[in-house]
Order: sequence, then C-alpha cells, then structure tokens
Amino acid sequence: MHRYDVVIIGAGLSGIIAAQKLKQSNYRVLLLEKGPRVGGRLATKKYSKGKADYGAQFFTVRSDELNQEVQGWLAKGWVKQWFGENYPRYTSIDGMQEFSRRLAVNLPLFLSRNVSYINDQGSHFLLGDEEGKVYESERVICTMPAPQTLSLLANSSLCIEQSAQGALRMLTYEPTYVGLFQFDRPIVFPKNGHMNKKLLSGVERIVDHQKKGISSEVIVSVYMTADWSVNHDGEKDILELMREKTASYLDFHALVSQQLETWRYAQSADTHPHPFLQLDKEARIFAAGDAFLRADDQTGRTRFESAFLSGYDIASHLRN
Repeated sequence: MHRYDVVIIGAGLSGIIAAQKLKQSNYRVLLLEKGPRVGGRLATKKYSKGKADYGAQFFTVRSDELNQEVQGWLAKGWVKQWFGENYPRYTSIDGMQEFSRRLAVNLPLFLSRNVSYINDQGSHFLLGDEEGKVYESERVICTMPAPQTLSLLANSSLCIEQSAQGALRMLTYEPTYVGLFQFDRPIVFPKNGHMNKKLLSGVERIVDHQKKGISSEVIVSVYMTADWSVNHDGEKDILELMREKTASYLDFHALVSQQLETWRYAQSADTHPHPFLQLDKEARIFAAGDAFLRADDQTGRTRFESAFLSGYDIASHLRN
C-alpha cells in the first residue's frame, strides 16, 4: 500500500489549494472527493447550448496571497473582471466549475470516493471509503463542512481533542435554494447580468449568464436568502414560490425549463477565528475550509477568499 504524506478529504477550493501548495513542495499528497467532480460550490450546470453557475458567482480579493494568484489566473485567461470598477468582482471565463477543474488538473485525485472512517495506527492513519478501498497517510486534512467532519470523526478510531470537537460543533450552516430558469428570449436586465440591489425580501441575487458571458442561451440563476430558504425548507412548491417572488424581474411567459438546486451547507452562520483547526495533540489531523478565517479577517463570513486562504495557510503550516 502506498503511503502518502498528506491525504486531503474534500476537493473544494480549500482542498485543491492545499494540495497544490503541498505538491509544489514535493509532498506526496492525495485528494479524495466523495462527489463526481471537483470544486464544491464552484458549480456550473451545462445545457445543450449554454451553462449557468449555481454556486459561487464571483470572488473578490483582499489578501496579497490571493491577489498574486489572481494575476496568474488572469494571465492564463482563466478568469476575468466581471464588474466593479473600484472593487473588482472576478469570475471564470467559462463557468466556475471549469475554473476549479483547471486548478486541480495536475493533482493526484480520486473522485466518487466517500471516506467512511479514519483509524489511527500510531505512526500513520488508515482511511477507508465506502467502496472498501484503504489509504495510508501520515497526516489528514478534512475540508468538508464541519457537520460532515464531525460525522466522519464519530465513525473513526481517533483521539480528538474535546476543545476541537467543541469548535467544530460551533460551526452551524445555513441552506440556500437556487433556481435555474431557461428562457427562449433575452430578459431585460442590467448590462453585466447581475442584480442584487432593491430586490424583494427573500431574494438575494439574480444572474443572467448570457449577459455574464458564459452562455449562448438565456439562463438565469435566482438565489434566495438563507432566512427564506430556512423558512421554506422542505416545501414542495419552491420553484413556484421563487417565480412569484421574481415575476416583476423575469418574464416567465418565455420560460423553457426550470430546475431547483439546494445547498445544505451554503454558508456557515458562525466562523472559526483561525484558518485551520488542529484536531489532535500530535498535530497530525486538521480541519479547514471556508468557515475557518484568519484572525484579522474583517468580513467575518465565509466566501471564496476564506476558502482559498484556509487551504493556503494549512499547507504553509505543514511545510514549515
């Protein structure tokens, strides 16, 4: 059995960035992702002649570390400035999922591998997935949402610090409903395709992906707020309620198709005041992700940049 220096569970942005930085330092690293694709909430739905982002729509930059990476992504033509002259909003040139695929293209990675336990063997860990495959590693980084990390730890043979478990339990998450609506004609919309001002209560943002520049068809993403999503969780007529809420902005007489996407862990209601969390006394297993913020983070919320910095900082910590 091949032994890795670090196995990272979860191939969202934090996991991808951590794997990148560790691989650059010649660490034997492996990414394990339970889903069929990388990127997490960097997600894009493909249509016959178009596509639509339904997770993160854009990202902003406050840190020097992310800014340096963004300049490289711009030079490669992977991202573009979408809108915001004084405070740029960047997005992928062809969908956020394709951007995450580019970031992960040269990384050691297994998809559809749902890790079900981690057992401590003293000098190393054994990780087993639902298919019966076993992986051996000296260190482990868990980058999935805290409730999923806690569930995995509960099913594992590990000595986890009580304070670390308490910190993970503090991270509660809010869901978000996203509606994807395909139209047969252009929609009256701002030139850049983005609306998040003066919307009705419960509607967070609306995005026209044709005007955004990633779709040849008119496909619109409608994001509901966390409060609205919680209050309507489990209802059968979510898309109908979303259409009623946005009928003054969108001409549903031109509707071709519709689809509902649900993010159960869209955003953490709380955050951890450090970019990663050490789970054991020996500093061999860690938790990271977008809910783990640097102490000087002024936003106090989960976002693309917090996910990036969490992955960046845990890799730096292990390298040092």
